[in-house]
Amino acid sequence: MLGAFFVVPFGIMVAVSFFHRVPGGFYEPAFEFANYERFLTAFFGGVLGFSLGLSALVAAVAVVLAFPFTYLLVRRPRRVQVIWLVFLLSVLSLSEVIIGFAWSTLFSRTAGITNLLVAIGVMDQAVALSPSFEAVLTGMVYQAFPYTVLVLYPALSRLDPTLVEAARTLGASPFRAFFTVIVPGLRNTIVSTLIMVFVFALGSYLLPQLLGRPQQWTLSVLITDQAIYQSNMPFAAAMAVFLVLVSLGLVGLSLVLGRREHAQ
Repeated sequence: MLGAFFVVPFGIMVAVSFFHRVPGGFYEPAFEFANYERFLTAFFGGVLGFSLGLSALVAAVAVVLAFPFTYLLVRRPRRVQVIWLVFLLSVLSLSEVIIGFAWSTLFSRTAGITNLLVAIGVMDQAVALSPSFEAVLTGMVYQAFPYTVLVLYPALSRLDPTLVEAARTLGASPFRAFFTVIVPGLRNTIVSTLIMVFVFALGSYLLPQLLGRPQQWTLSVLITDQAIYQSNMPFAAAMAVFLVLVSLGLVGLSLVLGRREHAQ
């Protein structure tokens, strides 16, 4: 299954990335590095840098929000945990299109949240909050949050509660016990989660388009633009190859960290 549905298509994509584009939307077999050379220009390099930075920021914000939430969740009764997990799974079942249009409506001037702020006297008039970088970041963090919680949940549920009790007995406050016992003890889990959420955010396609300006479009958006609208399949394949290699490298790193933590 892995060979048929990943290795073979990826090999074809690598081969196409070296092909020569023929005017008119076609391409022919060749072995040239022109597509990769174009990808390393200032414009596409800037898009790549923005995509990597945005994905890293989304991963950091999602983990910062999800880690304490998950820690409090595992300390609740089992019934409460199941309810929250079902709710998070239902959010994950929503498509990126639904999430994007829901947030674009919430950030709009006519039916957005600023109308509520006007009604309670916080703002003088309603304004549109999208398209903007903040809107893209909010939508992507919202999409990644349930995924982050579900990745952190197994490790936090296996955490020995006596560690925190021992820290409290020695005089540590709940806040200090959390940051001096829980966080260092799950350091590899946190790093692995950051990497997994980074890879998840790196492939985001619709949210940057729906909530951001062209300046906030990620590399995934440009790959689709080159493949469908510009009919430049070899160049799109070259960008996709780099994106897949980055993702595979980070996933491999997270697996190594996970095995190291399991061995410890």
